[in-house]
Amino acid sequence: MAEQRAEHRVEPSAPQRVVFNSSFPRSGSTLLQNILAQNPRFYCSPTSGVINLLLAARQKFSTVEMFRAQDPELMRSGFLRFCRRAMEGFYEGVTDRPVCVDKSRVWFHYYDWLHAFYPDPKIVVCVRDLRAILSSMEKLFRKNRYREDPADVEERMNMTTVTTRVTHWLNTNPVGLTALRLVGAIETGTIKHLHVVRFEDLTTRPAETMKKVYAYLGEPPFEHDFQNVEQTTREDDGQFNFYGDHRIRRKVEPVRPDYNDVLGRELCDLVRESNPVFYKTFYPELGR
Repeated sequence: MAEQRAEHRVEPSAPQRVVFNSSFPRSGSTLLQNILAQNPRFYCSPTSGVINLLLAARQKFSTVEMFRAQDPELMRSGFLRFCRRAMEGFYEGVTDRPVCVDKSRVWFHYYDWLHAFYPDPKIVVCVRDLRAILSSMEKLFRKNRYREDPADVEERMNMTTVTTRVTHWLNTNPVGLTALRLVGAIETGTIKHLHVVRFEDLTTRPAETMKKVYAYLGEPPFEHDFQNVEQTTREDDGQFNFYGDHRIRRKVEPVRPDYNDVLGRELCDLVRESNPVFYKTFYPELGR
């Protein structure tokens, strides 16, 4: 399957729509992007900076005196229209495919703002058992000991043991912050507008899971090849910390849980007990 490129693009014949992949780290979001990219209707971004462009504009809109000195409602209307045109214009310059899937884990946190300039946005959120996410982080930490982790500051002693590392990840960006934001989405009711995809479901029942994704997006179903998912999203992982490993396996298949082996059963039990809202909402079958 051909890699997605912008070089030979043409102007889209109909308005494009933008949908969003806003997910946990290590939860299958890159896999989902590359599955969707098998569909010729879809352009699927790597980790995207579009939201960062809009956040920078929001900061200026909120602080520049010229905006603050004018009619607030008029300025709000103009700014929201600016946000929509900026996002749409970006993808018009990237691809001629009719559906653009922008991947950034922060979109669902800004749902109300996004909805204000792009009504009824479709946001898919990949989640995964937190113990499995943390196990993946720990394995990447051990694998990359020859590289410096900026968070590993000797005086803090926060990355010295498995327990301190797990505690650190659960209380910082991206794992802890994303978990808190998702709890916030549950508390405000935003969750009902999102479509949650569990990593475990995507890897064990991919056809059934993707059928639900298409129904949520309002797109015609597509027959995917789960035995051979080519990686079409390209990004230089050297630009991220080593936890940003965006490589995927070609075959979609179940991943054996190894968190008890990597983290230890006692610590895994503590992770589950310390995040009751997350587990009650997304993994109710696990109980207490």
